[in-house]
This record gives sequence, structure tokens and C-alpha cells, in this order.
Amino acid sequence: MTDLQTRKPEGVSLEMVARNGSPLRRIAARIPTYWADIRENPAWFPMFLLARTMPARRAHWLGAKAVQRRENAATSMFSAVDRGQIVETLRKSGLFSGLVLPDNVHEEIAHFARQTPCFGNFDRRLEFLPEKHTEAEQQYDRSILSGHYFERTLQCEAVVALQRDPLLFDIAAHYLGGQAKLITTRIWWSFPTKSASQADMSLASQDKYHFDLDDWRMLKFFFYLTPVDEESGPHVYVLGSHKRRILKHQLTLLVGHPADEVLGVYGAESAVTITGDAGLGFAEDPFGFHMGTVARRSPRLMMEIGFGVSRPSRRRFHGEPVVR
Repeated sequence: MTDLQTRKPEGVSLEMVARNGSPLRRIAARIPTYWADIRENPAWFPMFLLARTMPARRAHWLGAKAVQRRENAATSMFSAVDRGQIVETLRKSGLFSGLVLPDNVHEEIAHFARQTPCFGNFDRRLEFLPEKHTEAEQQYDRSILSGHYFERTLQCEAVVALQRDPLLFDIAAHYLGGQAKLITTRIWWSFPTKSASQADMSLASQDKYHFDLDDWRMLKFFFYLTPVDEESGPHVYVLGSHKRRILKHQLTLLVGHPADEVLGVYGAESAVTITGDAGLGFAEDPFGFHMGTVARRSPRLMMEIGFGVSRPSRRRFHGEPVVR
């Protein structure tokens, strides 16, 4: 792609509908994505229905296998890290913050992201260079709060090196069990936008906590690739919510819930806002309630590496929904 397209894409953003419509409309908007998941892997559907319930999750955790010792494992890019302490902290609170990327790694990924066109709001019709974000909003005549790279992510050598780091796999295996395997790798921008309405804010999950249901058991590693403060879209996690869930939050097809409802149940004091320099990394159990806030002053570039226990989805590896 060399220049921004001038034609405004037709249709309504899937992400917009899914975040802002009525419950039935939000579910309906995701049906093409759900259908693609079922066709690719029929075992996805029972997971999707049952993995939100605590009895089914606890039963599945009983099937965790012992971790096999790895001979001649490669050297990790992370130093002075205690795997046992990290796993213990994750089991207790669902979150560990304190992994730090070497400067050359996060700088290389950030350089790649700045030089590579991304896709706005998960929509491949909204393609632009990150530095042209303002112009893209004008050309496409809509607010653009996120920019994703999908399969382009793996064109960056530092991304590939990071997803293969033996420490990440070691932590995931000791947390999830010996079945742990890589299932997601993605990088994306969160952009500030002057034209954002309340609906746009909701689109970026600012006022709605959610939990992930991509697998029975998951662990995700996140890395900030730009400095993140309170005004740059920090990630928020509700400590301990990965291992307890009220009945209302189990018997619903919707994974997103209003912030006041979630904090009223699990405690406002349990919500941790993560800020830090470029290179800061943290691990979390994504079944716990979390959200990514809206970047208000400067864009945030973030990377995710996710591990699960089921057969990986080719499409979900990069987090792409099915858009109709």
C-alpha cells in the first residue's frame, strides 16, 4: 500500500457493533466469527459454552499434565527472573508484572510497527501507516482507535524470537500443564482520537471489563513497546478474578460487563492499572477480568503472546475476527 484509499468502506465495524449494540445484536455480530471457529475446530463450541463456568474449568484443570524436562534449552533473553515465583504469583492473583525486554528487542519491534501498514479497528479495509493515523480518520470518515497487523506480525524477526523464548514457554507450561502450546502472537496500536464519542470509548473497552474465552486454560504475556502512563491507554486487571466468578458472570454468553458491576463484585481495590516504560512485560491469566483503556494523549503499541492447551486456530493466532 502506498497511499490512503479515498473511498469510505461500507458497512458497520464488527468491533463497534460487538462493543456497543444490544446484547442480542452483539452476539449476532459475532456469529460469523463463531461459525468460523466451529468449522475449523468443532471442539471449540463446547469449550465456548462450558469454559465460562467454574465447575467445568476446575474439572479441566485436573487434566493438566506434568511438565517434561527440556534438554539443551536455548538461552532466554530475560535475565534475573524466577520462574517459580512468577507461577506462584499467577496462581494467587492471576497477574505478574516485571518482565523486561532488552532494549534492542522492543526497539526493533517498535521500528517494524512504525514502518509497516496496519489495519484499523480489525478491518482490513482500513489500511494505513501509523504515522498517518489522523489522515486515515479523515479519509475513511470514522474514528480509528486501534491498528492491528494480523499475519504481518511474523515478518519481524524480533517478534519471532520473542515468541520462541524458552522462559515464556517454561512459565506457561508450569502454569497450564505440559500440554501448553503457543496459540496467539499479535501486535497492535491504540490511538488517541479527538473525534471519539462515548460509543468509540466503549469500542476500546474503556468502560467494560471482559474475560477471554479462547481456550479452557490460557496464559498471556503482554509487552509495552512504547512508554505507557495513565494517559496512554494502560492495561487494567482485576486481581483474583481468574479463580472466582459469581453465577451471573458464568451463565451469560457475553464476556464483557460494565466496570461498576465488575468492581462492585470483585472489589475496586483489586483493580491494578499497569504503567511503565517501553519494554515492560507482564503475564496474566486472561480468564480474570481485564480491559485496555483508551489512549488519550499518545498512542500505545503493545504485543501479546498467548499460550493455551488446545489445538491453535490459524485465524485466531493473530486475533482477527470474521467481518461480513
